[in-house]
Amino acid sequence: MNNVFKALADPTRRKVLELLRQRPMTAGELSDRFPVSRPTMSAHFNILKEAGLIAAHRDGKSIVYRLQLSVLEDALLSFGQLFGIGGAAPDSTIASQGSIK
Repeated sequence: MNNVFKALADPTRRKVLELLRQRPMTAGELSDRFPVSRPTMSAHFNILKEAGLIAAHRDGKSIVYRLQLSVLEDALLSFGQLFGIGGAAPDSTIASQGSIK
């Protein structure tokens, strides 16, 4: 999960995820939307792939990226549960409250 939060810490990578929410896009389409070099964008893509937030496949000469929502959802759910937001309460909380009706 640390890889996920590392990936989400950078605003450029968050914007890539936002763009991929709309539809799968090629590396070139994504890179054209940012004022940085393609090698820099490639490094961002690799961090997102390592975190499991995006998947890539080759389509001819292009690499197409798509969002992996399940990984992001799992990470956010786990993060929320750490702070008691959404999801089931931790076992220690349930035990201290007695039985739930």
